[in-house]
Amino acid sequence: MSLFLVRIRNRWQEDGGYSEVLEIAIPLIISTGTWSVLHFVDRMFLSWYSQETIAAAMPAGLLSFTITSVFIGTASYIGTFVAQYYGAKRYKRCGASLWQGIYIALIGGTLQISLLPLAGPIFDFVGHETEIRQYEITYFRILCLGAVPAIVSSTISAFFSGLGQTRPVMWVNIAAMLFNILLDWILIFGHLGFPELGIAGAGIATVCSFIFNMGIYFLWLSHPFYRIRFDTIKAWPFEKRLFTRVIRFGFPSGIQFFIDMSGITFFVLLIGKLGTVSLAATNIAFNISTLSFMPMIGTGMAISVLVGQRLGENRPEIAARSTYSALHLASVYISGIVLLYVLWPDLFVRAFSSQSDPLEFQPIRDTTVILLRFVAFYSLFDAMSIIFSSALKGAGDTRFVMFIVTLVSIFILMLPSYALIIFFSMGTYSGWICPTTYVVTLGLVFFARFSRGKWKQMRVIEKSRGIP
Repeated sequence: MSLFLVRIRNRWQEDGGYSEVLEIAIPLIISTGTWSVLHFVDRMFLSWYSQETIAAAMPAGLLSFTITSVFIGTASYIGTFVAQYYGAKRYKRCGASLWQGIYIALIGGTLQISLLPLAGPIFDFVGHETEIRQYEITYFRILCLGAVPAIVSSTISAFFSGLGQTRPVMWVNIAAMLFNILLDWILIFGHLGFPELGIAGAGIATVCSFIFNMGIYFLWLSHPFYRIRFDTIKAWPFEKRLFTRVIRFGFPSGIQFFIDMSGITFFVLLIGKLGTVSLAATNIAFNISTLSFMPMIGTGMAISVLVGQRLGENRPEIAARSTYSALHLASVYISGIVLLYVLWPDLFVRAFSSQSDPLEFQPIRDTTVILLRFVAFYSLFDAMSIIFSSALKGAGDTRFVMFIVTLVSIFILMLPSYALIIFFSMGTYSGWICPTTYVVTLGLVFFARFSRGKWKQMRVIEKSRGIP
């Protein structure tokens, strides 16, 4: 036992150890947590307003974010460039990378705004009830108008994360979350003399929070420390070569983000064909799984930064140690959550049943308890998938990650789900075998790729030739 404690202490203190990982990861975990809180409160307010608005918010919001995810994944990949330049002590190139990401964000946001005329035909094709369809069109159009500040904010957030300065990201996200919640309360219900706008108010509040977020980030970038050391203002000119490199490595990351979201969305839509109980239980199970999933997202972001910085320093072994340190920490956390999923599922399910009729909710509760066992089974593999894929992307191995996610999503998640649920009519539990197998496969494949070590020779930045 004493030898074990000594090893833990040493691993805590050394480069790439637990302390270093947590220092960067904790603010990012809190930042991703603000997203969950914000969406929860937003949906809660709309459910208080009317059933039609909450029904419309989910598909319209999901479609908007799915489109935005391509551009967020591409533009925010500048975080890896910043991390590698920072590790190589080429600080001026960090600011140049930031501005190329901002240009991508402007292009992506403008393209999304161009979809405004298509909102009507898209939701007419979906075919929901007339009132819900009108709400969907309204909400989707407003969110599209906020695409530019949303993507720019994610890009600047990636810049600070790439520097390893994740606390500014945390504080900006907390401030934006509180601002959004306040505007939701004012604009949805018409408080403080403002008109009652319902779902339009929710959309306006979200867009205003994106603008608020972006404004704070630009103020932070204008601080003399960042202006002088990283050229955050002077490095605004367009650089064709750097822009092309960001697209080359970042676009596969954006496509991977899009495909990952699309696969899960497709599965949920298929489950909806099995009835209300199956759909409600699946949504609840996925919502509960965010307790294990969201901290892993923050941890994965931290690992991308640490791997990028260490590769910029030409210290790949420290990058590997950081990745495994993150996996150790994640395993401890996941083990505790998994035990609760299996031994005390009602601890989580009860929050969703408090306002429901007990008899009506009982079948949903029973189904959710079983589904949480699937979540418990794949949670550790989910952590492996996020951590190792993040490490690979931090090195620049984005094409492999994109290829694997696309392949596994189509042939292990989407096609088998369709066959089991629609063609063979095998029900909810058989359908859930597919996302479980999907997550397990990704975890094992990314672990194998990472273990081979090819990523240690990769760089996204050009070799230094006297460039500051």
